[in-house]
Amino acid sequence: MDFEKARFNMVEQQIRPWDVLDIKILDLLFAVKREDFVQPEQRDIAFVDVQLPLPNGTLMLEPKVEARLVQDLDIRPTDRILEVGTGSGYVTALLATLGREVVSVEIDPAQKARAEANLRKAGVDNATVLDGNGIEGVPGKAPFDAILVGGSLPVVPEALKQQLAIGGRLAVVVGDEPVMRAIVVTRDSETAFGETVSFDTVVPRLAKACALAPSAFRF
Repeated sequence: MDFEKARFNMVEQQIRPWDVLDIKILDLLFAVKREDFVQPEQRDIAFVDVQLPLPNGTLMLEPKVEARLVQDLDIRPTDRILEVGTGSGYVTALLATLGREVVSVEIDPAQKARAEANLRKAGVDNATVLDGNGIEGVPGKAPFDAILVGGSLPVVPEALKQQLAIGGRLAVVVGDEPVMRAIVVTRDSETAFGETVSFDTVVPRLAKACALAPSAFRF
């Protein structure tokens, strides 16, 4: 298979039409090899516009959704980033290439090990993968300039909002099927937050999201 041709087609036919137009994001999609983060039997379909199953039963999001969420965060080279849900490690690698440091939290120890192996193979050395429930964030390492949630949630967790630095951005998909929206929450001051809707989509629920008490969330 011609992976470079498939990668080019992914960018031009899926990702650009989804309003991913930031040149640094588009260049990044050529630099980070998505086929190295999927299962060996999935390499030939690594660039297809579908969610791909991971070994633990969760799903890797469509390339266009991953790219759009990363673009929405407007990552800067000095940013410290929190990722909730490591998955394959592919988005972790995208974030780590753009920012200074990534702290990623994965609730499944076996999936954490697979992601760490993928990141090592890709030469990513500024990302740390922790074992735990990322919905609670990582208070001991906060504040973060950017936070990305790798699955959907009913609403935005207050804990994640409070771990944003002033000027920080949080990208998350919220809502319930069949209507979900990707939103960007910005922290404007210690007490003030802004929120914008980026796009409509449907993505799998983040593990443990439904088990949390409603008081853990705020709109």
